[in-house]
Amino acid sequence: MGSAVHLELPSPAQSAAPETENRPRAVVRALSAVTFLEWFGASVGLPLLPVYLEDRGASSVTVGLVVAAYFAAGVLLQYVFGRLVDKVTPAPVLRAGLVIFAIGGLTLALPLTPGLFALSRLLQGAGAGAAEVAALAAVGAVVPAGQRGRAFASIYGSQLAGMAIGPMVGSLIGAFSVTAVFIAGGLISLLAWIPIALLRNRAGADALRPAAITVEDGQAPDIDTPSPTEESARTASSMARRVLIGSLLSAAAFGLTVGVYETCWTLLLTQRGAANWQVGLSWTLFALPFVIASRPAGRLADAVDRRYLVVISFSVALACCATYPFLHSLVTLMILGVVEAAATAVAIPAVQSLLSQGVPVRRLGRAQGLFATSETATTAIAAGISGSLFAVRPWLPFVGGAVIGILLIGMLPTIWAAVAGRATPTPALPAQRQ
Repeated sequence: MGSAVHLELPSPAQSAAPETENRPRAVVRALSAVTFLEWFGASVGLPLLPVYLEDRGASSVTVGLVVAAYFAAGVLLQYVFGRLVDKVTPAPVLRAGLVIFAIGGLTLALPLTPGLFALSRLLQGAGAGAAEVAALAAVGAVVPAGQRGRAFASIYGSQLAGMAIGPMVGSLIGAFSVTAVFIAGGLISLLAWIPIALLRNRAGADALRPAAITVEDGQAPDIDTPSPTEESARTASSMARRVLIGSLLSAAAFGLTVGVYETCWTLLLTQRGAANWQVGLSWTLFALPFVIASRPAGRLADAVDRRYLVVISFSVALACCATYPFLHSLVTLMILGVVEAAATAVAIPAVQSLLSQGVPVRRLGRAQGLFATSETATTAIAAGISGSLFAVRPWLPFVGGAVIGILLIGMLPTIWAAVAGRATPTPALPAQRQ
């Protein structure tokens, strides 16, 4: 086997450190805990937000715009945060994002007019965007290629675990005071600082900094790094672009459904006669498959062709989205939600693993920023117009989002045809002549 091309040379102290085996595990655990606490706090009041706004005089259109404000902030800032991650490392961006996110959550409890709640959602969107981009970039930089499916699954599983517990807790608190729900959510989100502080104490201030990475570690070579031949450089660049474009289409398809649910899921269940506790239960049941399936889904992404996982799983999820408005049984709606969640739990770690291996390590922040921006942009658009579409015909936002999503996912087999689908280390390139 030829010599590996080093993208970053470690110092002698780094080479002697036992971080190669221990640091990735510690980082994934810390980021999973951060993600759980952040989204536990965020989801405490999320299912009740549309009803909370309507009780304060907001129309369906206003509800959609307030919900969309969260995603609009992500569209504007997530790529900026990604570039910042590449320059200053993920840790400071992650910490700042958590504080901004919590402040936005707390201001939802203030006696504002419905339109002004959009400012609170803008703060939440900015903070969540910074935290998400930083956490995912850190996983791609620190965790070895053959373990990233499990690592990403752990992150997303923790996110949905928080969202599984949050709505039920929010429903209980909301029985006494809906305002108290948002206060509790903001305070819980602030606790997400604790795992980062503990990781800093145990693994050092640079725990989230990319380790020395070689081509043999399964990371795409940096396009800026001199290549033995122009042909190999062009090939690497072409594959990186194909991986990125396909990942952005996947993110867009996922974002469409998220936007529809953010605005219309609670409205649909309420139209079917669901009580607040049933709405909260439906969000919990949707989140549970992510928690239960996170480990097997991650192992699946590490073991089989991730391209097939993404296409098949997203297709199942989008089919479920198109079916919801034609069902009238609350039980059936919740069961189908579980099926969709299980499919999505398989798709997301697979596409993230593919993205992290397909782009250069020095551009992971920007790649994650683009991925998040693609997801958030389509979510913002879908959330912004779904309220109006729901008012015309309840099935319009669900079917419309699903159809567009299927068209996007249908492009992936062509775009990813030449991309390596399995999470195996990239063969080492010959050493460059001095």
